[in-house]
Amino acid sequence: MISQFFVLSQRGDNIVFRDYRGDVQKGSAEIFFRKVKFWKEDGEEEAPPVFNVDGVNYFHVKVVGLLFAATTRSNVSPSLVLELLQRIARVTKDYLGILNEDSLRKNFVLVYELLDEVIDFGYVQTTSTEVLKASVFNEPILIDAGRLPTLGPASIFMQGTKRMPGTAVTKSVVANEPGGRKREEIFVDIIEKISVTFSSSGYILTSEIDGTIQMKSYLTGNPEIRLALNEDLSIGRGGRSIYDYGGSTGAGAVILDDCNFHESVHLDSFEVDRTMSLVPPDGEFPVMNYRITQEFKPPFRVNTLIEEAGSLKAEVILKIRAEFASSITANAIAVQMPLPTYTSRVSFELEPGAAGQTTDFKESNKRLEWNLKKIVGGSEHTLRAKLTFSQESHGNITKEAGPVSMTFTIPMYNASKLQVKYLQIAKKSKTYNPYRWVRYVTQANSYVARI
Repeated sequence: MISQFFVLSQRGDNIVFRDYRGDVQKGSAEIFFRKVKFWKEDGEEEAPPVFNVDGVNYFHVKVVGLLFAATTRSNVSPSLVLELLQRIARVTKDYLGILNEDSLRKNFVLVYELLDEVIDFGYVQTTSTEVLKASVFNEPILIDAGRLPTLGPASIFMQGTKRMPGTAVTKSVVANEPGGRKREEIFVDIIEKISVTFSSSGYILTSEIDGTIQMKSYLTGNPEIRLALNEDLSIGRGGRSIYDYGGSTGAGAVILDDCNFHESVHLDSFEVDRTMSLVPPDGEFPVMNYRITQEFKPPFRVNTLIEEAGSLKAEVILKIRAEFASSITANAIAVQMPLPTYTSRVSFELEPGAAGQTTDFKESNKRLEWNLKKIVGGSEHTLRAKLTFSQESHGNITKEAGPVSMTFTIPMYNASKLQVKYLQIAKKSKTYNPYRWVRYVTQANSYVARI
């Protein structure tokens, strides 16, 4: 199995290091970091998650700016080791509440205790937070979440709203609140990653949703929970389309191509009324994963126009229109577009009154970048870019530029219309009424518009 496990910071500092088998040289972390930092093979910008150097296999995943890595000389399954690294990161976050360099350094005794229980002589024993609670006894030193910069999609739940507290993002599942009491609450997140490819004329060529229902429970005594989804939910292709312009909360059947459930979920009445019951284990876990490949209404429309303005000049006009309700706001929108290799200079022109928008031309890889802090539903934004070329174009500029790609995060919106209708918790007493939080978020996985 694995020989070593280590966690590196973005600077290459060794935060955590554990050698399980002693068959890989001690300087492997430095070799790994130099290889990742200066990766130039095949013109790629980033090192692949798995590579081999001098007979040693290196595996790594990036989690909130940290590099979780493992080495081995054995021929093991790459997907197995990458999944292990993700699970170690998840278990560590469950215990520490916040996963960053500061929390790892302050809790290094707890982290090493966790690693010794999770892996023995390179072989995985367990990655279950529930099981580990019986054998891990160190208490976490909690980090103040208020001083932290917001990181990743989870941070959207912490931005200026009383309805969605961010405690699920930053709370340890083993530590008590000040005063020794635990706040009774449960968080359910419906997270959807969408992939859409538009043709040059704006038609949808491919569309797919990869969704997951995540749960994080802070309920004492592990009571049984009943979770109900849309009654008109169907699984498997039935030939129907869910393409509907009514918005994410409108009526209409939800058709999943396929789905799978966590081992703790009981599906006795799922076929009848789309309810599932479970006793949630400690820590964060996926209740259900699902996939949809039928048409759905895309949240953004992207229009691109390129016009030649002489032998050495051209103009690019980029338009983005938000196709969701005005009550919803998308965050952290980034638009990128590769330009012809002979582009020497780009000048940008934003619409009057544009706030929270930045533009840039990356000279090294000839790429236009447009970042928008937020976009309100129903609004339209335009960017004009004047290109100057170092040589005359002898072909079609549109064939040498593009495609346009987007990344974004939209809180409280889901393209599939899958909804949690109710969340029932078995009552231990008449006064027992824990907090329930259900949140939706849509992110771009691959959002591409051809020119």
